[in-house]
Amino acid sequence: MTTGVKNEALLNYNSLTEEMVFDNKGRKLAITKKEMELIDTVFIRDRKFFVLNNEFTELVYHSTWDLYAGHKCRINDPGKPVGYGGTSQTSAVTSYSSYRADGRVYELKLPDSYEVKPYIVYWLMKDGKLTKFISIRQLMKLFKEKKDLAKAYIKKYNVKYDDQKSIVQFINYLEKN
Repeated sequence: MTTGVKNEALLNYNSLTEEMVFDNKGRKLAITKKEMELIDTVFIRDRKFFVLNNEFTELVYHSTWDLYAGHKCRINDPGKPVGYGGTSQTSAVTSYSSYRADGRVYELKLPDSYEVKPYIVYWLMKDGKLTKFISIRQLMKLFKEKKDLAKAYIKKYNVKYDDQKSIVQFINYLEKN
């Protein structure tokens, strides 16, 4: 907590609702926006989460530059049956994976045909400025002064946006060279 008090609880991060959820005597509760203001750091095993832009964001790399990862996901509706054996994702049917009320999260099981697609939005704190990037091209723009070095590294080591470890190694390399 920001006061220095430590609280222990069973926690998990819900990337669909983008909330930190904890177990309170068998009930799943979400940490509210008001409670988030009182939290300094959340530790889940060896991972650190901070409140950044009113969201829980993981600190992935800390050195001269800090790399944060915002964990999110999309749910792809398989579509509704239409003529000739096809499906349509524009049908007027609404479905829900969870219901939230009064800070509680009610879990609803998704049908097996739904597809959960996790993704990450990164934030880089460089020279006191926090910048969001959602692609390798956007990340490279943050290192204009090392453009040739960055291009060579990306080509040699095949850095991929979806590979968090390779992004950390890339930033570490640029920081040291």
